[in-house]
Amino acid sequence: MTSTATQTRTRSFIDLRAWAADAVAAAPSADPFLTARADLPLAEGPISVGLIALPQGAGEVTALAAEEFIILESGALRIEQGDTAFMLSEGDSLLLRDGAAFTWSTDTDTRLLFMRRTGGPAGDGAIIPVDTDAPLEPSGAPLAELLVGPTPQCRNHGDYKSTDGEFMVGTWDSTPYYRRAMVYRHYELMYLLDGSVTFIDEAGAKGTFDKGDIFLVEQGAACSWDSQVDVKKVYCIYRPA
Repeated sequence: MTSTATQTRTRSFIDLRAWAADAVAAAPSADPFLTARADLPLAEGPISVGLIALPQGAGEVTALAAEEFIILESGALRIEQGDTAFMLSEGDSLLLRDGAAFTWSTDTDTRLLFMRRTGGPAGDGAIIPVDTDAPLEPSGAPLAELLVGPTPQCRNHGDYKSTDGEFMVGTWDSTPYYRRAMVYRHYELMYLLDGSVTFIDEAGAKGTFDKGDIFLVEQGAACSWDSQVDVKKVYCIYRPA
């Protein structure tokens, strides 16, 4: 990501790789997956976003007390649930449903970024991989009154949606478009698989994110969107009803 302004506490976009590079995870007091964490400062509420810093080794989570999206920022990780093993390398992601029980192991120091929602509907403990190669179906375009120029062609594949419809994970792509600033009524963590997008927030901060970048747009942020090339992304969204 390149930026022309220093981030302020105006609700905005946040480069999570850059933030995580300076974040210091807590010393683990129990299983490192649950405790070796650093939280991004966000408004109080059901959503937390942050870093999990796993040391070389292994551990076990007996029951996750939230639904959580994780994406591997660096390193490598094996997660096992019953007879199923998930092998994660950089950019791979999973949705862990509330109540998930699993073991994990890594041969090297490994860093994950997460978006966690507490207080949602009870889950079944499933672990759902994000399939970035799944076929995409046509989906709605941005609001016409916000667009400048042609209406883009957008497609989507949803891997997960909570039973109340508020927390969702999937893959989306679009042809280029420019959208005037809108207020985000949701949190959205994005990982760019292809393309580039530039945001400008209400304070005038400008940031461009490219393939491989991981970033967050905060709930309440007012940002424009400008993509001059086709874009494909993994997303995790919390949009309250």
